Amino acid sequence: MIFGLPPFTFVHTALSLVGIATGLVVLFSGLLAGKQLARWTDWFLATTVLTSVTGFFLPASHFLPSHVVGILSLGVLAVALFVLYRKHLAGRWRRTYVITAVIALYLNVFVLVAQLFAKVPDLKALAPTQTEPAFKAAQAVVLVAFIVLGALATRRFKAGPGASAPAS
Repeated sequence: MIFGLPPFTFVHTALSLVGIATGLVVLFSGLLAGKQLARWTDWFLATTVLTSVTGFFLPASHFLPSHVVGILSLGVLAVALFVLYRKHLAGRWRRTYVITAVIALYLNVFVLVAQLFAKVPDLKALAPTQTEPAFKAAQAVVLVAFIVLGALATRRFKAGPGASAPAS
């Protein structure tokens, strides 16, 4: 047990937190600033893919909403990876990349909020079934924030010479 978590769950959680942290750097210091941060982006995409993949190996007695989020995340990430490493953010593909990267980050934060409401006693008391207004309001705030940030990033991110991803 590491911090009260089984080792695999700890690794999954750590990957998720690194994915969120690096994703926030990519969003705020990269996309919103009009810069391509190649190494940060690589870490963000890799840890976010690994978060989604490892989520399928966590103990579950049946198909859960988290599995749906994982499937959606992997689909969005597949598009982001294709656009970044095959299309090199050329032309209109730039917008597709920004949208998919922001969606991938949003899905990680969505799950983080759900986990916080499930694990933090004060939040769990506010929304024990995660259908209560407090949980819905928190998720709505996160969604609106990511819609606004995604729209701004789509306008600000420019993939000019030297800003595109390295060839794979």
